Amino acid sequence: MSLKPIIAPSILASDFANLQREVEMLNESEADWIHVDVMDGVFVPNISLGLPVVEAIQKHAKKPLDVHLMIVQPERYVEAFRKAGAEIISVHIEACTHLHRNIQQIKATGAKAGVAVNPHTSISQLENVIEEIDVVCLMSVNPGFGGQKFIDNTYKKVSRLKELIQSTGSKALIEIDGGVNKENARLLIEAGASVLVAGNFVFSSPDPKATIKGLKL
Repeated sequence: MSLKPIIAPSILASDFANLQREVEMLNESEADWIHVDVMDGVFVPNISLGLPVVEAIQKHAKKPLDVHLMIVQPERYVEAFRKAGAEIISVHIEACTHLHRNIQQIKATGAKAGVAVNPHTSISQLENVIEEIDVVCLMSVNPGFGGQKFIDNTYKKVSRLKELIQSTGSKALIEIDGGVNKENARLLIEAGASVLVAGNFVFSSPDPKATIKGLKL
């Protein structure tokens, strides 16, 4: 019997005009983390939110902020996002020429270090740093926009990543980001995932709190 997954609703899918209300709803729900997608319009073809919004969320959040930096040169902003309230900071392997250095930089701030991996990127690229990572965020859609269709190859990637983690003694959590819903949540957990990011599935539902509870399986 697997443990209940960590649920990290993505604030990207929330009602930005009522952000405080949305954060307070998540506080009252069974969500564990609040996932915050930061996009720069360069690494991904979209611009989302930045430091002032993360600071505003932090003022009301009672759950850890899981900040996902979909940006080029993330090292320029790591300290600032930590200061703004990020407890988990994930950078993209594809945006980091010196990934080991990026991971060390995040850890030096006191945050947990996450590495995000795009659908086309092989798990093998994590082999030399997996023991340093706290969270691996597997993108199950191409990053940049919410509401995309889940990529089925993700199940195989989760299994391969789980094998890598177990073979190295790493303590890294496997996080899935993109297209997560009630149908695929169980399969992802069975494959080895332990953190589920859900955006549209939660915020477009008639009862987001009940939807979050349902993802706890």
